[in-house]
Amino acid sequence: MGFWSNWGRGAQQFDSGDATGVVELTKRRAAISLTKQGAAGGNLRVNLSWRMRTSDFGGKRGWDQSLLRHPLRMFKPEMVQAQGPAMVNVDLDLACMYELQNGAKGVVQPLGDFYGSLNTAPYVQLSGDDRFGSGSGETVFVNLDHKDDIKRLLVFVYIYDGTPAFDRTHALVTLYPSNGPRVEISLDERAPEARSCAVVMIENIKGEMVVRREVKYVYGFQAELDRLYGWGLQWGRGYKKTKV
Repeated sequence: MGFWSNWGRGAQQFDSGDATGVVELTKRRAAISLTKQGAAGGNLRVNLSWRMRTSDFGGKRGWDQSLLRHPLRMFKPEMVQAQGPAMVNVDLDLACMYELQNGAKGVVQPLGDFYGSLNTAPYVQLSGDDRFGSGSGETVFVNLDHKDDIKRLLVFVYIYDGTPAFDRTHALVTLYPSNGPRVEISLDERAPEARSCAVVMIENIKGEMVVRREVKYVYGFQAELDRLYGWGLQWGRGYKKTKV
């Protein structure tokens, strides 16, 4: 109970504007300028949400046919069981590597409790750690009032523990700028063995804040993403604190 109440308060303490409409970034339309839509200021909210694919739970059609034969089953709770030898345990985490104009580099992530800071460097803050795939998901806030201090931000998603399951989840990363439409990036490509995915790059290009779709899966963790994008950080094994 304490975990959920604390997480909710953390998410509510920031103002991230009221974005309306939606733009989906795809391979064909991979980038959008926050500056050109007047959204390169205020707090940018970046949210991760996910749910299990329904095909992994036997499908709705079979359940409907079973009700026709046994109508009293509608009053019993539905048993959900994934295909395969065991139930899949999915814990997707949202994180962000940052590089500032002064050369400072680092990461904001649940592992190691690196939750960042919104009003001081790195101007990026994680609101909480959702381990259950709830409707609210996980959220990173970026203070774009300090856009001149930011060089680039790589938002990525990784599976901390359990079975690699990007191919069994509907994962969606949504950006809510201070103005204009929200920006959606779906992680819908099949990558059954991948443990990490670089989702989106937010980059200061000669003063223009540009959001670019990446959606690149790797089979390792942060260090492999680091090598892919040339961040140059030193990585060690990280752990989450046990939530009670």
